[in-house]
Amino acid sequence: MKSKPAILICFSCLVAVALVFSFPVVVLAQEKAMPKSQTAKKTVKPGKKDADFWFNKGALLSTYGNNKAAVQYFQKAIALDPNFSRAYFSQGVSYGQLDQYRKAIAQINMALKQEPQNGMYYYGRGRVYLIWGDKTKAMDDFKKAADLGDEDALNYLEYIGEGK
Repeated sequence: MKSKPAILICFSCLVAVALVFSFPVVVLAQEKAMPKSQTAKKTVKPGKKDADFWFNKGALLSTYGNNKAAVQYFQKAIALDPNFSRAYFSQGVSYGQLDQYRKAIAQINMALKQEPQNGMYYYGRGRVYLIWGDKTKAMDDFKKAADLGDEDALNYLEYIGEGK
């Protein structure tokens, strides 16, 4: 049980990294796809009917450890956009932080159903399995994540002596 705080901190870092790295990429990709005339007009802030609005609120709350509230905000994002894989994943990570492992796995599985080649999702599910006590499933997910090029999984496997 002594290793649990380190694993919990790792989950918070996982959500923060997902948010930091995915937000600028999505915004830049959207702006590049727009004609220049529309890019200049794009100053509309996300509203309460926007899934990104609720996702960002949930991500901020989970980063600061309020996973119970974060779960609710991720649920609002999912209700507005049922194909929002990052919201399913982040909600799963928050459930893991709340020791609700079955719910965590179910939500991360929903994210993986939408993005089966996302190594970060396998790594996150592996972390949930690990703290839940299922080392076999955790290792399977860490190896799958590493095969997909997830750096956290590669580093973890190397750290425990199972890396390539």
